[in-house]
This record gives sequence, structure tokens and C-alpha cells, in this order.
Amino acid sequence: MTGDNPDEKTVTGLIKWFDPAKGYGFIYNDEGGPDILLHANVLRNFGQGSVADNSQVTVRVLTTTRGLQAVEVYAINPPESHGVPPIADLPQSVIDNLHALPLQPARVKWFDKAKGFGFANIFGRADDVFLHIEVLRHSGLADLTVGEAVSLRVVEGPRGLMAAQVASWDDVLHQHDAEVAAEGSAAGSDQPASGDDTPSGVTSHLAVG
Repeated sequence: MTGDNPDEKTVTGLIKWFDPAKGYGFIYNDEGGPDILLHANVLRNFGQGSVADNSQVTVRVLTTTRGLQAVEVYAINPPESHGVPPIADLPQSVIDNLHALPLQPARVKWFDKAKGFGFANIFGRADDVFLHIEVLRHSGLADLTVGEAVSLRVVEGPRGLMAAQVASWDDVLHQHDAEVAAEGSAAGSDQPASGDDTPSGVTSHLAVG
């Protein structure tokens, strides 16, 4: 608990910048103090490899001899979109009902930040899913690496499948666990859901380097 250590506290602020290549970035301190160091390992423990500039983050911060450092990420909210859709190919009806779409486990095929797009594959399907950098930014991400495991909400666009939202890998596991718990409750089962019960085929795909 942060209350047990005077050198620790919970802080909410905006991402000033984060560079996955450098392995760190900084958070503006809403309390008006010095910027807070955010290391890539701390971000990865939250389930993300990058974070978009101006995303709102809530972190546990430790005061060290070298300044303020985030040691745990509690929450990340994407930057304000001001009602602007991520890309023109996404109709407003999709934006309004985004969370009604299922999260699907996927792995990044490739992504080029300079070009602003890339592709991923849903586990168990050969079709490429188009990834646009603005969708990443609206999802609170800044970049993706080849082979990175993610969760996608996918729609059929004018040129094929495209991601409407990109989330961390943990999100699809949490969704699956919630579905299993709900099914067990509906069936009146007193047996807890197995922690190894992951989406079909996911475990074997994760084992692939």
C-alpha cells in the first residue's frame, strides 16, 4: 500500500512522451512537480509495449534519489479524440457501439510507424487485419512490434478486415475469464473457472516465438 511508505504515492498525469526504442518516457505530474519517469518494463507489466502521447495514466510513484519513478501502472486512458473518428473508414455507428464488438486475440504481423499502418492476424484465421496508426493512438498506443500479442475489435471495411480498436493482450484474457464466470454462474455451477481456460488455440499460439 502506498499509504505505508511516505516515498510512494498514486499520481495521475498525461504522457509527455514515450519512446519504445529508448525504453522509457515521462509523465507530466498533475500535482505540478517534476516529470515522472516511466520505464518500458513497468509499462509491459501493465500489458502494453507503448503508450500514446497525451494518454492519461494513473501510476504508483516512488521518490528516489534520481527523481520520481513510476513503479506500477494502474490505468491508461487514450488521448482525447474530441469526437473525431480514428479513420474515415469507420462509420459513426461503429464508433458508438465499439464496446459491443468482441475482443479477439491476435498477433502483429508487421507495423511501420513511419508509414502509419501495418497488419495483424487473428489467432486461427489467415486473413490479414489492417492496423492504422490513428486507431492505435485512439486506443492509447503509439507503436507495435512484430509478433506482439494484442486484442482487437475488428470490423469489415471497404478494403477488408480492419481493427477498430487495439487493446492489450490481457484484456482479451480478462474478457474470456468474465465470460467463463458468467457461464458458470448461469449454469449454477459451484466450481471455479480454471485459470488455464484460455480462448481456443491461444495457448499454443503464444508458445510460438
